[in-house]
Amino acid sequence: MRLPNLLDTRRGRLAAFFLLYTTEGIPLGFAATAVATQLRRQDVGPAEIGAFVGLLYVPWAFKWAFGPFIDVFASDRLGRRRGWIILTQVLMATTLMSTMFLKLPEQLALFSLFLLVHNTFGAMQDVAIDALACNTLAEDERGLANGLMFAGASIGQALGGSGVLFLSGLTGFQPTFIFVSAAILAVTLFVVLPMREAATAPRVIVAGVSRALAAAREMRGFAVESFRSFLGTRGAYLGLAFALLPSGAMCLGLALQSNLAVELGLNDDQVAWLNLWSSIISAAFMVLGGMLSDRYGRRRTLAVYIALMSIPVLYLMAVLQQYGWIMPVSQSAASRPVPAAALVTALWVATLGYSVAQGLMYGTRSAIFMDVTNPKVAATQFTAYMALLNLSIAYSATWQGVAIEALGYPMTMGIDAVVGLLCLLMLPWIRSVRGNAPDGGAPLRARISALVLGVACLAWLPYRLVQDGMGAAAPLFETLFTVVFVASALFLLAGAAVLAGGARGLARIGVWMAPLLLLIYARRWAGALPGWFGGDLVSPQTVAAAAEMLIRAVPLLAGALLLALALRPWRELQDATGGRAEDYSATT
Repeated sequence: MRLPNLLDTRRGRLAAFFLLYTTEGIPLGFAATAVATQLRRQDVGPAEIGAFVGLLYVPWAFKWAFGPFIDVFASDRLGRRRGWIILTQVLMATTLMSTMFLKLPEQLALFSLFLLVHNTFGAMQDVAIDALACNTLAEDERGLANGLMFAGASIGQALGGSGVLFLSGLTGFQPTFIFVSAAILAVTLFVVLPMREAATAPRVIVAGVSRALAAAREMRGFAVESFRSFLGTRGAYLGLAFALLPSGAMCLGLALQSNLAVELGLNDDQVAWLNLWSSIISAAFMVLGGMLSDRYGRRRTLAVYIALMSIPVLYLMAVLQQYGWIMPVSQSAASRPVPAAALVTALWVATLGYSVAQGLMYGTRSAIFMDVTNPKVAATQFTAYMALLNLSIAYSATWQGVAIEALGYPMTMGIDAVVGLLCLLMLPWIRSVRGNAPDGGAPLRARISALVLGVACLAWLPYRLVQDGMGAAAPLFETLFTVVFVASALFLLAGAAVLAGGARGLARIGVWMAPLLLLIYARRWAGALPGWFGGDLVSPQTVAAAAEMLIRAVPLLAGALLLALALRPWRELQDATGGRAEDYSATT
């Protein structure tokens, strides 16, 4: 029987993109819920689990870098987007199956590495799916399709989380890897393989230019267009800060919920039911939230949704405080406290209430970013915003795991509820601009960005010198500086593609400095370097000293470079008309 090409009809397209996004949610639900639950049962600490979940979101924070390669290295026979989706889904299943025989928690580091590669292919798939959607969906389909895609991701997380936990009660945990892989490949077989993309204009091939060189040129063009688009209007610029800040309280959507569920005595089936109902509720309200925002205004409704996300968190925080459930409880402790029934009830109420608010927020937040995106570089700019949102998830999961062990559950939840509201300070200024016309402020915004990032990088050295005396606060500062280093590296790379004339020397230094800044993320493993590289020729003490010197020097040099760039006029970013566009207006 010949399977239908779902891209041929409106209903088929909506169903196809719903199912494609389901394959994106499955591995994230598997890691953040099922694996996190199993790790906590085996007494892995919340900080280590938080770092594990945070690491898995890192590829999604850098998915913008895959775009040019997916555009250039494509198969016209398989389909420019379809070919990439098939390839990445097969590789996702393969890398997941390769972890099946690893033993947890003893081989958690190797397991994390395999899942990191797995999620890298997942992020590449996401770029290909979004590109296919942009080229396939009609304009009057995009709003509903956007809600359905996020709903599909939520259902996928339920399958990867709840489905695996239900199944593990029957088969054990290891065989569930087959279920997750099979779910991904089922979409490949029944949805992607029968697809036929609409014919597109043939790509222009320049004689004597390799595809690798074409990809490099396109990457440079990507950087220039993105830099100009982000800095060109106030709404787009503040959208960066909005994306980097948590969009509301996040703890009940990350590993904290799974950790707490295990400690309060929920078995795998109970955790699965909790995750399943929260995913279904969230998926339904994603569609509703988008519809309400179209009617009552995006900024107004989004502010309400984000504020609502803090209420369940504060409620659960108060109940935990009331019953004295403050610090994490070891699963191997001989005399573990028995949780009150009211605590389990409060966890259910808070989680389901949070799912309502989070679902309302998701679709509306995406629409906000579409409003400030330059139509000429829509895929590039919108993908970058989504990548920054994933970066905020990654660092939130990390700091929350550390904070739970240092401060306890209630304090961590209180901080999360307050920090989640900070993004509201940006919301009034993120206005849709007709045509997204540049307002002439890009050079000033570039200088401000360079100044702020430069000062933040220079602050690393004094912090590093007193780090040992920071106590429980040290891991929180580490997370903050990681965000600074990543942002600084991206600024230097994008700026290098824009700057010209006398600034080219600084730009070239920035190109070399950016990878070193990204490498500083590996400082958490610096203590192991003497054992790896120390030997007869070089003493372990010398290796340790060299590593520490690099860790201190790179941010210091990057800070000085950024401050030098803050003094540049950045005329390259000035609108060609030399002034403010006359025909743009703010809307809600």
